[in-house]
Amino acid sequence: MKKVIIFLAVIILLFGAVALLTKMQNEEKVTEENPYGKGNLHPETIAQLEDPNYQNLILPDQLEKKLDNKEDVTVYFYSSTCPHCKRTTPIVAPLAKDMNIDLVQFNLQEFDNGWDQYGIIETPTIVQYKAGKEVNRITQYQEKEVFEKWFEENSK
Repeated sequence: MKKVIIFLAVIILLFGAVALLTKMQNEEKVTEENPYGKGNLHPETIAQLEDPNYQNLILPDQLEKKLDNKEDVTVYFYSSTCPHCKRTTPIVAPLAKDMNIDLVQFNLQEFDNGWDQYGIIETPTIVQYKAGKEVNRITQYQEKEVFEKWFEENSK
């Protein structure tokens, strides 16, 4: 019986050590490469930190400043946990780059006050602001040609 208890204790200690090491590695990664300026990022957001399609991030105060300054800005509102966003981002991020459009990305998973503040009902949503005011938006997953046409009509 003692052998079983010792064996179980060793297994529990090993699992605890693995969990602790994993947590420490994630925390280290978040502090080293965190463009969000905050801790406790969602695991899906952490997984996207090195993804080249998620590198043009905008923080809430930066977006608010652009809108207050009446700048033109194209914003891609997404959630790091949204399956439709995960399908859409690999289409719109390279497309915007190829079309020389500065498509900034606002992560609603990390900044959930953006849902109400910008009237976002579903993700993904791309909103075009001209002179700080919304002029058009496109929502949901679409084919590349639909996004391309929308960018041509709204972001040029």
